[in-house]
Amino acid sequence: SVLSSMKYNDIKKINKLYFAYQDVAKILSISEGSARVLCTRYVKQKYLIRLKRNFYILKERWDNITPNKRLELANILQVPSYISLMTALSFYEYTTQIQQKFIESISLVRTFTKDIEGVVFNYSRIKLDYYFGFSKKKQYIFCLS
Repeated sequence: SVLSSMKYNDIKKINKLYFAYQDVAKILSISEGSARVLCTRYVKQKYLIRLKRNFYILKERWDNITPNKRLELANILQVPSYISLMTALSFYEYTTQIQQKFIESISLVRTFTKDIEGVVFNYSRIKLDYYFGFSKKKQYIFCLS
């Protein structure tokens, strides 16, 4: 509908890689409850992709995302976590094995894998004693050890 299209065009004005329903409520001047329902509806209609609870990205933004922005998302999908293993080696060009749609991270919380539109985010849990030797570079965090 025209109204739905106008709302979507307003949501596109949110100048963030990912956003919450509170951002949608603010830009559309609607309640947070209405914004939550709208985001759920837009996920079902494939206008938005739900990254995790209350984290959304525009489908068109996802389709055009750079590899470095995927790394940024990897750090927010599981907090705390950092990019590591083959993904870090590939980023720093220490390996020729480039994994375009597979991102490996280390996490304190849990081991799990999340597939978002064919891009696999893999998190391996380690003990707190081994969670060191990394620093934030730009928007993403890498293991430097």
